[in-house]
Amino acid sequence: MSLGYAQKLSYREDVGAVGMSEVFDPTDVLHRKIEQLALTIQKSKHLVAFTGAGISTSCGIPDFRGPKGVWTLQKAGKGVPDASVPFHCAAPSLTHMALVELERAGILKFVISQNVDSLHLRSGIPREKLAELHGNSFRELCPSCGAEYLRDFEVETIGMKLTSRQCSNVDCQAKLRDTVLDWEDALPKKRDESCRAAL
Repeated sequence: MSLGYAQKLSYREDVGAVGMSEVFDPTDVLHRKIEQLALTIQKSKHLVAFTGAGISTSCGIPDFRGPKGVWTLQKAGKGVPDASVPFHCAAPSLTHMALVELERAGILKFVISQNVDSLHLRSGIPREKLAELHGNSFRELCPSCGAEYLRDFEVETIGMKLTSRQCSNVDCQAKLRDTVLDWEDALPKKRDESCRAAL
C-alpha cells in the first residue's frame, strides 16, 4: 500500500501518544447513544461535522495513533498495517454517506476534516461545504491565480511544495503546489476563514 501522506511527512521522533486503545460500547449503550445523537441532530439549528482519521479506518485507511495505527506500528518496528488500502482505492464509508444524506436534507451545513484522503469529496459533500484542514492528497492549487485541480491520482509531494504540473490557464501557467500540510506548516488563512464561515 502507498501510505502516501504518512510516508511523505518529515521524520519526527516524537509524534506524541501512540497505541491508544479503542473503546467499544455494549450494544444497548451504543443504541442509546445513537438515539441521543439522532435527537440532538434533529433539534440542531446549524449542524457542523468535524472528522478525523476514525471516519476512514473502516475504509481500510489506518489511523496514526490507534492500536494498529501507522505511528504505533512504526514505533514497534513493524511495517504498514495489514488491512491498509491506498487512498485511490478506498471507498467512502457508511458514515461518509450518512453525512452526505444529512447535507442533502439541509441538516448538515458544513464538514471540517483533518483527513487528506479526499473521501468526503468522493462521497458527494459539495466542495463549498468542506474545509480540509490538512489539505487533500489529490488536490493541487495554483499560487498565482488560485485555480484548483482535483486529480484522480495522489499528488507526489506534501508541504505545499511545487509539483511537476503547471496551471492550465493560458494567462497564468504558474507551477502548481500540493495542498497537504507537513509538520511545520501552519493552517492556511483561507482554511481558517472557511471554518469560521461554517459556524
